[in-house]
Amino acid sequence: MQPFLIMGAVSSSPGPSPRQRRRGPALEAALLGAAWEELVEAGYAKLTMESVATRAGTGIAVLYRRWANKDELVLAALEHHRISHPVDLPDTGSLRDDLVTALTGMGRARAAFFAIAIATAFSGLLTGPGLTPGQVRDRILGEQRLSRVATLYQRAHDRGEIDLERVPPAVLALPFDLVRHDLLVDLEAVPPDRIRSIVDELFLPLARYYSAQEPAGDR
Repeated sequence: MQPFLIMGAVSSSPGPSPRQRRRGPALEAALLGAAWEELVEAGYAKLTMESVATRAGTGIAVLYRRWANKDELVLAALEHHRISHPVDLPDTGSLRDDLVTALTGMGRARAAFFAIAIATAFSGLLTGPGLTPGQVRDRILGEQRLSRVATLYQRAHDRGEIDLERVPPAVLALPFDLVRHDLLVDLEAVPPDRIRSIVDELFLPLARYYSAQEPAGDR
């Protein structure tokens, strides 16, 4: 059976799964995984609660006990896929190399996810669940987008490369926000030269500038 390839995401051919006895987190993960596969292969417009239940090998009532409708299920599936496929954070001993490596991995790993998420949003998800575009974005991307990379920046602070007490949060978020922007616009992996430009020409000069400033109370 040949695999289907849609916007960089590979999944096996659709078909009902045999019913299995699953409970709790294992069952929910199976349901959300089936919903993600339906998004990849059929798209948001053709995805139904029935098709997800069939793929997961369970009854449709099992879905409705957890999600009120298709939109809530799709949002949960997008969140689950993002959370269950985290981007690795390197520890190279250098903030510059850590960022280049992390952003390169993010650009590659998230390209297919962003393509599916954008196609889903513009196929009706933005209007269906009664949420603002910003709320849909936060459900998909996560509201605390800097929480995981805080460790990366803390290591750089401990090495004396930057001063986290002086660098504004907006500057810390900048490289990751720019890569997300490129992914949303281009729907493909971010080129290496663009990654290096973000780090070397935008982020590091700003971070070093703020790190060198005197605290407001000392002026």
